Amino acid sequence: MRSVRQKNTKPEITVRRLAHRLGLRFRVNRKDLPGTPDIVFPKYHTVIFVHGCFWHRHPECKRATTPKTRVEFWQEKFEKNQERDARKIAHLKDLGWRVEVIWECETENKAALEERLRSIFTLPCRVLPQCEP
Repeated sequence: MRSVRQKNTKPEITVRRLAHRLGLRFRVNRKDLPGTPDIVFPKYHTVIFVHGCFWHRHPECKRATTPKTRVEFWQEKFEKNQERDARKIAHLKDLGWRVEVIWECETENKAALEERLRSIFTLPCRVLPQCEP
């Protein structure tokens, strides 16, 4: 598990590149916020977590499989991950932050991801160069 990256993963970089292309400016992995969110948009008081489907148990996703060996260990680990995620999200919301979760599998369809980012921030067309009036 040591080889599993915690930051700068491919899905994170995909989301960051798209957000930057849309004209959104952000900070990465702010340690002063609970849970060290992957992407922080201070202007919009919004944070985005880019969760891996396997580690964070994306419901109904084919990637959220459970290994066949040491099943009890893995189930306990996944439950702890989900509990920690829920605690950190609740804490951020209590602090007044808007929290969004983008799943790893959602980063594969760039058009849908772009639409999701546009809907999260509901920016006017003049801010987004690719937007048609």
